[in-house]
Amino acid sequence: MKNRYHIKTVADYFKWRGAKASHPLVSMLDYARSDSYPDYSYDELQFDCYAVFLKDAKNCKLRYGGGEYDFDEGSMVFMGPGQQVGLSYDPDYEPKGYALIFHPDLLLGSELGRKMDHYNFFSYSVKEALHLSDRERELILSVLDKIQYELEQNLDKHSKKLIVSNIELLLDYCLRFYDRQFLTREIPHQGSLERFDRLLNDYFSSDKPQKQGLPTVGYFAEELYLSPNYFGDLVKKETGHSAQEYIQTKLIEIAKQKVFDPNKSVSEIAYELGFKYPQHFSRLFKQQVGHSPKEFRMLN
Repeated sequence: MKNRYHIKTVADYFKWRGAKASHPLVSMLDYARSDSYPDYSYDELQFDCYAVFLKDAKNCKLRYGGGEYDFDEGSMVFMGPGQQVGLSYDPDYEPKGYALIFHPDLLLGSELGRKMDHYNFFSYSVKEALHLSDRERELILSVLDKIQYELEQNLDKHSKKLIVSNIELLLDYCLRFYDRQFLTREIPHQGSLERFDRLLNDYFSSDKPQKQGLPTVGYFAEELYLSPNYFGDLVKKETGHSAQEYIQTKLIEIAKQKVFDPNKSVSEIAYELGFKYPQHFSRLFKQQVGHSPKEFRMLN
């Protein structure tokens, strides 16, 4: 059984690191300036807070989803409430980098609090880290420096707004850099769209629709060893459509072919495609094609 450490508050993370948080809702740790080390008795962390890590040291591994992943120098990883991650360290590991930990309560009533779902990378897996160029890293460090500056000042009525706005700026830059990474970085799952197409065809040519129902984004993400949000964003960047829209388009293409078979009723076709109720199939077909399955059959 894994020995899990539950990070319910910002202070909990700093306690695990043997350090002290500067603010109950948000604090930053510069590993190089800290003489404290994590409690090695724990091999798994569970987060109830948001965490942004910029790692500048190698020989630190994270385990996520059955895989083990090295941090490269200049990579960023994001954790959100509900995330769990395993840890292991090489004997010569020397921590270097930064950790920004903030509690959801910090964002209450703010514009950032209302748009946190926009930052899908908080639910990416560790192997989908953000890899920064030297210039991008310098920019991220400059924003972190602004956050640390505010944390070191005497708190006043402007403090929370300035800290939250700089966190929002940091996350917006990360969103931009992830967009760049989708387009430029050669990553292990390059060609995922082609494999996605093959998996879609295999799914509909098997008996899985009858047994498992309509295919889901989560199903294909798992088959491709990607987190659902990262997979969805990857498909969106490549095709301009969401993964769900892509699945529906493929489904309608196959449905059109099946509708041409006069020996099959609309209900049989709906069942073969994974629909529980034929009327749901007919409604989707008409939305996508402009005609009901029966009308489409007659027109063609």
